[in-house]
Amino acid sequence: MSNMIQLAKEQVAALTAAAYEKAAAAGALPAGAEVKATIEIPKDTAHGDYASSFAMAGAKALHMAPRAIAQIIVDNLQLEGSFFDKVEIAGPGFLNFTLGAKWYGDVLAAIEAEGENYGATDEGAGRKVMVEFVSANPTGPMHMGNARGGVLGDTLANVLAKDGCDTWKEFYVNDAGNQIHKFAVSINARYMQLILGEDGFEFPEEGYHGNDIKELAQAIYAENGDSWKDLPEEERLDRMAEYGLKVNIPKMQSDLRRYGIEYDQWFFESELHDSGYVAQTVQMLSDKGWTYEKDGALWMDTTRLLKEKFMREGKTQEQVDKLDLKDDVLRRANGFYTYFAADIAYHRNKLDVRGFDTAINIWGADHHGHVARLQAALDGLGLDGSHRLVIVLMQLVNLLQDGKPVRMSKRSGKAIALHDLLDEISVDAARYFFNSRSSTTPLDFDLDLAVRQDSENPVYYVQYAHARICSLIANLAAEGEGVKAAAAIDAAVLTDPAERALIKALSQLPDEIHQAAKTYDPSRINRYLVSLAGDFHRFYNACRIKGEEPAVLAARLKLADSVRSVLANCLTLLGVEAPEKM
Repeated sequence: MSNMIQLAKEQVAALTAAAYEKAAAAGALPAGAEVKATIEIPKDTAHGDYASSFAMAGAKALHMAPRAIAQIIVDNLQLEGSFFDKVEIAGPGFLNFTLGAKWYGDVLAAIEAEGENYGATDEGAGRKVMVEFVSANPTGPMHMGNARGGVLGDTLANVLAKDGCDTWKEFYVNDAGNQIHKFAVSINARYMQLILGEDGFEFPEEGYHGNDIKELAQAIYAENGDSWKDLPEEERLDRMAEYGLKVNIPKMQSDLRRYGIEYDQWFFESELHDSGYVAQTVQMLSDKGWTYEKDGALWMDTTRLLKEKFMREGKTQEQVDKLDLKDDVLRRANGFYTYFAADIAYHRNKLDVRGFDTAINIWGADHHGHVARLQAALDGLGLDGSHRLVIVLMQLVNLLQDGKPVRMSKRSGKAIALHDLLDEISVDAARYFFNSRSSTTPLDFDLDLAVRQDSENPVYYVQYAHARICSLIANLAAEGEGVKAAAAIDAAVLTDPAERALIKALSQLPDEIHQAAKTYDPSRINRYLVSLAGDFHRFYNACRIKGEEPAVLAARLKLADSVRSVLANCLTLLGVEAPEKM
C-alpha cells in the first residue's frame, strides 16, 4: 500500500539526516544534535514541493544561524536516485525540495501495481468496527432521512474498510416495544373499520395514519375475512404486528438492496428481550450501584453517571452543575423494560459479547440528547462507552424542485419514501448527492440537478470523466496505441504543470481515504472526485495525446489510464457506477 506523499516526506527527513551526519563527520556541524524538524507541503509550488524546517529547528542545538545551517545541509545533500531534482534555501532557512521524474513515475507505478486496492491504507490496523445505520422503525416505508443515513453509513463503512479496519454493517430492527404496539393498534383499527365501517370503530389519535397501514389491514382482511375480529384483543394485536412486520421488513430490505446497500446482519430487538439479555444488562447496572427504585419503577442514575463522565472530559464542577440532567426509567412499574434499557443492552452486546473495538451509529441530529446518556450507561457497565461508542449525527435533508421545497409525497401526503425517490432519479444520483455534504451540514437535494446530464451535475461530471478516458483508450487501441506498463514509459516527459498537478492529485487518495475514515466524513471522497475530474479535464484540454511523438503519447495515455483507475476506485467506495460509455 503506497502513500507517495508520505514516502516523499520520509525521504526528505532521511536525506536531511544523512546530509547532517555527513556534515558532522566532516566537522562542518556539531555532532550528536537531535533536531526535530517539520516537513510541510507549501501552498505555492514555486517554493518547492516539500519544505523542511531542519535549519530553524536545529539552530539552538547547533549554535548557528539557520541559513548557515541550511547552506551546509544543501552542500552535503546527495539527491541522486531520490525523488527530488533540487533543493533551495528560502526565507529564514527553509529547505525547499522539488520533486523530480522518479516520484511522478512511481505514483503511476503504484496505481498500476495496486489496482483496485490503490488508496487503501493500514491505518485501521484491523480494528473491529461496527457501523449501524438506517435502523428505521419497521412500521412504515423509509423516507429521506433514512436515504441520507443509508448512503452515509454504507460509504463510511466502505471507507473504514479501505483504511484498514475490519468493518461490519448492521441494521437494528426495533420489532418490540411501544412503537410496535402502536403499529399493531393502528392496523387493528383499520381492519375493524373494514368490518364495522369507519364510524363503527374509532381510530386512535396517536396511531399511524399512512396509506400503508390501510393496505396492511386490507391484505389481512383479504386473507382472513372477519375471522380475526372475535380473537382476544392481545392475540389479535400480536397477529397484526407479526403480519405487518413480515410484510414491511422484506420491503425495507428490498428498498435498501435497490439502493445498493447489503448488511452483514439484521439484528432484532425482540431477541434481546426474549433471551433475557435486557433484564440481565439492567441487573448488571443495579449490581454496580447505578440504579434505584421510585414509584414502582427502576431508574438509572443518569445524573451521577453523566456528572462523572463530564468531569473526566474536563468540564468544571460549575459547568456540570449548570446542566439540566435527568435520570432515566429502565423498567416501568408494569414490569416492561423501556427502549432505553434495550438500547443499552444492544450496545453492551456490540462491545462486550461480539467484541467490536468501536461501535459507530448514524443518527438523526434530533437524537443528540441521547448520545451522552447512552455512552455514560456503557461507562457504568465498564465498557468505556465514551470512547468506544461513536455517534455520527446527521442533519436534515431539504428536497428541492424548481427551486422550491418538496415536503410531501403526492401519493400519500406523508414524507417522501425512498422507493418513490428512486422512481424519479437514478440510484447513482441518489447515493452521490446524499453523500455530497458532511453529516453535520443540512443537505439541499436538488431533484432537477440530479437528473441533468451536464457538467453542473457533479455525479455526471465525474462519471463523464471516467467514460471519456475509457473512450480515449478504446479509440487509441483501435489505432494500435495501447496503454503501456509504468516501467515502459518515461515520466521525465511529463513536465507540463497540468500533468504534474494531475499526478499530485492522484497521490492524494490514500491521505483522503484516511482523513475520511478518521473524521467519519465520507463526503471527502465526493469532493476529491470532483476535484480530480476537474484536474483531468484541464490536463486533457492542455495536453494533446493523439498524434504526439511516441514517448509523450505513451506517458500521457498512461496518466489518463491511471486517472480512470482512481476514479473507478472512488466511485466504487460511494457505491456509484463507473460507466465506460455515456
